[in-house]
Amino acid sequence: MQIEKRVRDSKVETVHIVRPNHLNGANRLFGGILIQWLDEVAGIVAKRHAMTNVTTASIDNLRFIQGAYQNEMVVIVGRLTHVGTTSMEVRVDTYVENKSGVRKPINRAYFVMVALDENDKPVPVPRLILETEEEKAEWESAQKRKEMRTQRKMEGF
Repeated sequence: MQIEKRVRDSKVETVHIVRPNHLNGANRLFGGILIQWLDEVAGIVAKRHAMTNVTTASIDNLRFIQGAYQNEMVVIVGRLTHVGTTSMEVRVDTYVENKSGVRKPINRAYFVMVALDENDKPVPVPRLILETEEEKAEWESAQKRKEMRTQRKMEGF
């Protein structure tokens, strides 16, 4: 029997406060700190879906739209967009949230995660149930990103 899970079953949202130790020389959130937070969220999404250990295989389309500054609230939302046999694509969106709860996007990235067994060998993941038009559109876009990753790999990138 093939296990299936919904996108919402593994969705993750975290909130961080930008502290002085998170700042770079320009007094903005250091990109490396943000990438760490994004990777953690993507890993939790994938682990929830696969119900096993996971590893990051690649990060696509990491775009820094705007910076985040000291004492701002950074909200990170991760959700599955596509699953293969052993891999999963996770979209991770980052926002700065003001005191009124309004969110302004500052980053988007796509992570490819691979499910692993106790010997660090890839294992099959549950199928993904797409319930909304947005989820179906994300799946289609993920297919295109997968083709581009395959092309880049063939070209040695």
